[in-house]
Amino acid sequence: MTQAQELKKEFRKDPVSLRAKYDELEVEQQLIVALLDLRETQKLTQVELARLVGTSQANISKFENGKFNPSVAFLKRVAAACGVKLNVYLR
Repeated sequence: MTQAQELKKEFRKDPVSLRAKYDELEVEQQLIVALLDLRETQKLTQVELARLVGTSQANISKFENGKFNPSVAFLKRVAAACGVKLNVYLR
Protein backbone atom coordinates (compact mmCIF):
# COMPACT_ATOMS: atom_id res chain seq x y z
CA MET A 1 0.00 0.00 0.00
CA THR A 2 1.40 3.40 -0.94
CA GLN A 3 1.74 6.24 1.55
CA ALA A 4 -1.10 8.12 -0.16
CA GLN A 5 -3.38 5.08 0.07
CA GLU A 6 -2.53 4.68 3.77
CA LEU A 7 -3.37 8.34 4.39
CA LYS A 8 -6.71 8.02 2.59
CA LYS A 9 -7.56 4.93 4.64
CA GLU A 10 -6.62 6.71 7.87
CA PHE A 11 -8.57 9.83 6.85
CA ARG A 12 -11.73 7.77 6.39
CA LYS A 13 -11.33 6.42 9.93
CA ASP A 14 -10.58 9.70 11.71
CA PRO A 15 -10.55 12.87 9.55
CA VAL A 16 -10.03 15.26 12.49
CA SER A 17 -6.98 13.39 13.78
CA LEU A 18 -5.46 13.13 10.32
CA ARG A 19 -5.97 16.85 9.70
CA ALA A 20 -4.10 17.61 12.93
CA LYS A 21 -1.26 15.32 11.84
CA TYR A 22 -1.19 17.01 8.43
CA ASP A 23 -1.03 20.45 10.03
CA GLU A 24 1.91 19.27 12.16
CA LEU A 25 3.72 18.22 8.98
CA GLU A 26 2.87 21.29 6.91
CA VAL A 27 6.46 22.59 6.79
CA GLU A 28 7.81 19.16 5.85
CA GLN A 29 5.21 18.86 3.09
CA GLN A 30 6.12 22.30 1.76
CA LEU A 31 9.79 21.26 1.61
CA ILE A 32 8.92 18.05 -0.22
CA VAL A 33 6.76 19.87 -2.76
CA ALA A 34 9.45 22.52 -3.24
CA LEU A 35 12.10 19.87 -3.92
CA LEU A 36 9.84 17.99 -6.33
CA ASP A 37 9.00 21.21 -8.17
CA LEU A 38 12.64 22.23 -8.31
CA ARG A 39 13.76 18.83 -9.56
CA GLU A 40 11.01 18.87 -12.21
CA THR A 41 11.87 22.41 -13.31
CA GLN A 42 15.53 21.46 -13.60
CA LYS A 43 14.52 18.27 -15.46
CA LEU A 44 16.65 16.17 -13.09
CA THR A 45 16.18 12.58 -12.06
CA GLN A 46 16.74 11.59 -8.44
CA VAL A 47 20.06 10.04 -9.49
CA GLU A 48 21.19 13.21 -11.25
CA LEU A 49 20.21 15.44 -8.34
CA ALA A 50 21.91 13.11 -5.87
CA ARG A 51 25.11 13.26 -7.89
CA LEU A 52 25.02 17.08 -7.95
CA VAL A 53 24.28 17.29 -4.21
CA GLY A 54 26.85 14.68 -3.22
CA THR A 55 24.43 12.23 -1.68
CA SER A 56 22.74 9.00 -2.67
CA GLN A 57 19.61 8.56 -4.76
CA ALA A 58 18.15 6.77 -1.74
CA ASN A 59 18.46 9.94 0.36
CA ILE A 60 16.69 12.01 -2.30
CA SER A 61 13.93 9.38 -2.46
CA LYS A 62 13.60 9.27 1.34
CA PHE A 63 13.30 13.05 1.43
CA GLU A 64 10.68 13.12 -1.31
CA ASN A 65 8.70 10.43 0.51
CA GLY A 66 8.84 12.17 3.89
CA LYS A 67 11.13 9.59 5.47
CA PHE A 68 14.16 11.87 5.83
CA ASN A 69 14.27 15.13 7.76
CA PRO A 70 16.93 17.18 5.95
CA SER A 71 19.39 19.47 7.66
CA VAL A 72 19.77 23.09 6.62
CA ALA A 73 23.19 22.14 5.22
CA PHE A 74 21.54 19.49 3.00
CA LEU A 75 18.92 21.97 1.77
CA LYS A 76 21.67 24.50 0.98
CA ARG A 77 23.53 21.88 -1.05
CA VAL A 78 20.35 21.07 -2.99
CA ALA A 79 19.73 24.76 -3.67
CA ALA A 80 23.34 25.34 -4.76
CA ALA A 81 23.29 22.26 -7.00
CA CYS A 82 20.20 23.63 -8.75
CA GLY A 83 21.47 27.19 -8.99
CA VAL A 84 18.91 28.67 -6.62
CA LYS A 85 19.06 30.26 -3.18
CA LEU A 86 17.57 28.72 -0.05
CA ASN A 87 15.20 31.15 1.65
CA VAL A 88 13.57 30.57 5.02
CA TYR A 89 10.68 32.66 6.30
CA LEU A 90 9.35 32.64 9.83
CA ARG A 91 5.83 33.99 10.16
